[in-house]
Amino acid sequence: MSGRRAVAGVLPVLCGLAAAGSAIAEYRVQRSAQPLADTSSRFVRQADAPASEMRAAGTGSSFGPAGASSTFAPASAPATRFRLAEVPPERLQRTRELLDTLRARETPQRAIVIDLPADVLFDFDKAELRPDAQGSLAKAAELLRSYADAPVAVRGHTDAKGSEAYNDALSLRRAQAVAERLRAAADGRTIATDGLGKRRPVAPNQHADGSDDPEGRQRNRRVEIVIEPTGTRPAS
Repeated sequence: MSGRRAVAGVLPVLCGLAAAGSAIAEYRVQRSAQPLADTSSRFVRQADAPASEMRAAGTGSSFGPAGASSTFAPASAPATRFRLAEVPPERLQRTRELLDTLRARETPQRAIVIDLPADVLFDFDKAELRPDAQGSLAKAAELLRSYADAPVAVRGHTDAKGSEAYNDALSLRRAQAVAERLRAAADGRTIATDGLGKRRPVAPNQHADGSDDPEGRQRNRRVEIVIEPTGTRPAS
């Protein structure tokens, strides 16, 4: 053969791996009578080969089969915008509409908060609901039905005018008036109430020069309806 001889090729085929954690691998050798260049090759799935798994470094998280739940977060954690995993499927669309209409926001603790201006709900220095407050409260009540298992709290706030004791009492009476209106929609849930007075402003009550800021004070006069994460207790 012109001074050349065909060298029988050796084709190693991976047979399988030993038990997980073992450093010893087993191989089966198959000898071919013709050069490897003339031998077709292919991958063959080994039935008893260990399953492959990808793990994030330093954690026990894994990527499971297609369609499996991710383990990067607890399986029980509700999906958000906002916590729609808690909402019955037939109420999803309406819930999204209400969240947008009421300009709801979500806290870092995943509580859903609706801020209602006190000037829309009450007359000046009063704690009796105005007739035209019904529209906003009806939408808030409808939203509560979408989160049937969630704790609910109502918190009243005032601006900085008046003493702390007076503002605390006024904000509490206003929170209680709103909670009473919402109770029918809360399906028997207890609604916690709190009067925080002027202690948690969301805007300055004065300008930088010390003069009165009417717009800032108006923003601070509000009632918050808080839909807490399911399984938690309402926080003040």
